[in-house]
Amino acid sequence: MHRLFAALCLSLPLSAAQAALPVQLGPRPFFLVEDMADGPLKQKLQACAATRTEYKPTLFSIGHRGAALQFPEHSKESYEAAARMGAGIVECDVTFTKDKELVCRHAQNDLHTTTNILATPLAAKCIKPFTAAEFDAEGKLVKPAAAECRTSELTVAEFKSLKAKMDAFNPRARTVAEYMAATPAWRTDLYAGPGTLMTLDEAIALYKKLGVKMTPELKAPSVAMPFDGFSQADYAQKMIDAHKAAGVPPGDVYAQTFFKADVLYWVAHEPEFAKQAVFLDAAEKPADLPTAEQLKQYRAEGVRIVAPPLFALLALDANGQLVPSDYARNAKAAGLDIISWSLERSGPLVGPGNKGFYYQGVGHTLTRDGDLYRVLDVLGRDIGIRGLFSDWPATVSFYANCMGLK
Repeated sequence: MHRLFAALCLSLPLSAAQAALPVQLGPRPFFLVEDMADGPLKQKLQACAATRTEYKPTLFSIGHRGAALQFPEHSKESYEAAARMGAGIVECDVTFTKDKELVCRHAQNDLHTTTNILATPLAAKCIKPFTAAEFDAEGKLVKPAAAECRTSELTVAEFKSLKAKMDAFNPRARTVAEYMAATPAWRTDLYAGPGTLMTLDEAIALYKKLGVKMTPELKAPSVAMPFDGFSQADYAQKMIDAHKAAGVPPGDVYAQTFFKADVLYWVAHEPEFAKQAVFLDAAEKPADLPTAEQLKQYRAEGVRIVAPPLFALLALDANGQLVPSDYARNAKAAGLDIISWSLERSGPLVGPGNKGFYYQGVGHTLTRDGDLYRVLDVLGRDIGIRGLFSDWPATVSFYANCMGLK
């Protein structure tokens, strides 16, 4: 299994620009290694940290919305940080504006939590204006603060006038300022100043400059389709056409979607790009995951890469040790490559509890932040996934470099 993983990674060469990009990991990977429980994996990573003087970009490390642990997601600054941390692939979630221009946002209707729109005159264009939280006489919250602002209500010029912020909102807010000032304590606003929003075309140009490959995700529209004559097929095609117009070869693009119909559209109409198309799994719990037969059907239909959330790939053996899940084994047996999401998305692992969505079923065994490398080792060496999304790519880049993954 380990040899298969190494061979897969070695089959994905980096461009000359990527090979020349200086990687700056910062202190976090080394902090996590020292936080690990004693054992062979810790010793191996400690030895790497003590002797390695240079780190290189790796396709195993994928910047999830850039480097969203500390930078506003889908901003120029977040993308640049991800590349500097060694991410060989960086993500732009793709949605569209009122004038049907493609832009980078995690959702078409998240501007109220990811930008400063509510503090600008463009708040008047929000489909649901800000409403303050309501409390009863005892101070109990009876109606949370709310808003909804969509890219489809703005022209691309209006979109570009906004600033990205850390994705968060305060449900107890009585004012817009309180609603916007809600970044979790384990994230930071230290780097949230510029927050430069990007169109897809601008992101592609930046990725080419940084020497990274691209994983655009076709996001589900919040509006009914077709939108002013713009169909779902038009949308799927336009995302691919943006890369073609910029001269990006299909081998540098990992087009993603949560909808199999979009993958099959690319299989039928853009077969070269479909070779690396990624079918994201929307399962919210293990019972939602596809069966072995369904995974085989995916492959028969032309899907080549599946991307489930972390919990789909992790299980515990009789001794309570992390091991590959049945889903992981079934996907490999079906001839599918695997990418997973998203490391360092759900906050610190320190303390009790099930660690929420990403670690359901195994979270009670993860009691320190250094356990991230236990998770990574099962994904990387035992399963042999093709790549891993992370909100802080340096963590994954360090592991890939130390394990000799290219």
